[in-house]
Amino acid sequence: MSDNPTAAVLIIGDEILSGRTQDTNTSYIARMLGSQGIDLKEVRIVGDKEAEVVAALNALRFRYTYVFTTGGIGPTHDDITADAVAKAFGVGIDYHPDVLAMLGARYKPGEFNEMRKRMARIPLGAELVRNTASVAPGIHIGNVYVMAGVPAIMRAMMEDILPGLRRGQVVHSATVEACVAEGRVAEALMKIQQDFAELALGSYPYYREDGFGVQLVARGRDAQKVEEAAQAIEKMLRAEGVHPIRLKS
Repeated sequence: MSDNPTAAVLIIGDEILSGRTQDTNTSYIARMLGSQGIDLKEVRIVGDKEAEVVAALNALRFRYTYVFTTGGIGPTHDDITADAVAKAFGVGIDYHPDVLAMLGARYKPGEFNEMRKRMARIPLGAELVRNTASVAPGIHIGNVYVMAGVPAIMRAMMEDILPGLRRGQVVHSATVEACVAEGRVAEALMKIQQDFAELALGSYPYYREDGFGVQLVARGRDAQKVEEAAQAIEKMLRAEGVHPIRLKS
């Protein structure tokens, strides 16, 4: 059994659920965690309702090594993530003097209003996550990392977070593409999966202007086994009379 660290992502925001804003943060976080050998196991999306955020956060933080949240730490009335995090951990929340000073230095006299000061409210006992993109920090408390929803800002925060995470064994992958119907090779792929039970084999059909086909992916922590599985897939495809193409991982 793997002792690799695990993670969940909690996306917070009505704009995601309504379809107004497309989530691009999850794929980035997944790639960054994968590069550290951290298994992303679950992603949840909740709206701007404090009780829903608290419930989701408590469910996730007791189940996984790390939880990463995005969204809801700005200056507006619907930015309720900091309060929800404080409530989930059973701690108070107050203006952080260092954050007040950082934010105050950013604005012209008279522009640092009460709503902007909301970004300086930090759960008691939490640490700050550095933000080189827009100053206002993220939050680290327990095994939870609270980040902004704006992709550029979230990425800046993630850069500060990554070095402090416990690393695991990295997952390797190999992708083989072929112009063949997925169902035609499904049975043969199942047999290869049985031969490489320690790996995860995936089948992903595609439809393009020049025709259809499938990408077959082998994933696992043993690089040699992944390569052997990829070669078995290529051999199987040739036996089906199609030309396999190895894609760059």
